[in-house]
Amino acid sequence: MKRSTSKIKVAISCGDVNGVGLEVIIKTFLDPRMFDLCTPLVYGNSNVSKAYRKQLGTQDFSFNMIQNHAKSNVKKVNLISISEEDIEVNFGAITDQTGKLAYESITHATDALASNHADVLVTAPIHKQNIPWEDDNVKGHTEYLANYANEDHPLMMMVHNSLRVGVVTGHVPLKDVSSVLTKEKIVTTLEVFRKSLVQDFNIHQPKIAVLGLNPHAGDNGVIGKEELEMIIPAIDAFNADNNVALGPFASDGFFGSGQFKKFDGVLAMYHDQGLIPFKTISNNEGVNFTAGLPIVRTSPDHGTAFDIAGKNIADPNSFRNAIYLASDIFRNRKNYREITQ
Repeated sequence: MKRSTSKIKVAISCGDVNGVGLEVIIKTFLDPRMFDLCTPLVYGNSNVSKAYRKQLGTQDFSFNMIQNHAKSNVKKVNLISISEEDIEVNFGAITDQTGKLAYESITHATDALASNHADVLVTAPIHKQNIPWEDDNVKGHTEYLANYANEDHPLMMMVHNSLRVGVVTGHVPLKDVSSVLTKEKIVTTLEVFRKSLVQDFNIHQPKIAVLGLNPHAGDNGVIGKEELEMIIPAIDAFNADNNVALGPFASDGFFGSGQFKKFDGVLAMYHDQGLIPFKTISNNEGVNFTAGLPIVRTSPDHGTAFDIAGKNIADPNSFRNAIYLASDIFRNRKNYREITQ
């Protein structure tokens, strides 16, 4: 990037400050080369950030404390103060104070995108238990952003290099997965997945693998009927529109044999079916991307990591990759719009 005006403006929510969110943010931008790529805008609390820096001992790092976007510096990590409340940092603790700050950070960062003060959103980890969501149906970032954008079909997609795993059912209890699965829901998810692979990842004719729900993908109905009654009909309906989806595959053999490497995307039926093998393969360097939204949002693929918070041992690779991926998708979408106009 030769011109500072071409840098991507990244809105960053601070997450739960009793976790590792601010730590991985600080560690990511200790590398000055990151400022050649983007201008970071962190929404948080100046008093908290000072306490965090003191705990980590990062004397060679400082935030550019500002009150509005006009004061941002393209060579600094800009911290936009959204709260001057005296918040106690208690690493590893779940408190209402830090949950409230995390929620306010998300809302301010999202508003920044809506008002064109930022180009992409990268969210640091939150703890779902202490976030004061205004809607009882909202369980996390994905649902909040979908409501904000008035989109009915967001897709959680986990990304690491060429491995992209989407899930039909996200934050749904395992006992309820079968009851919420339908042929129509699978088809719709496949369509969102395909569109994202085209416009966000620049893959012209993506090939998607679909996993079965049951062990051995049901063994032709011997171990469950969902494959015969929902998943196979969904694949057929999706392919009838000149798309390419194959399956259903048994999840264990599919990942264990390396077969996933032959596909542009993998669609799992439920959260852990896709995320357990993904996180094993990506080795703490994966990214969570919310497809199906008009905005670009990514996050690291880990949680608040309360058990190691404040110990200065958190790995920033996943957060750094979230910055990279958000920037790549932003450019890919821009190119896609220009090509298809």
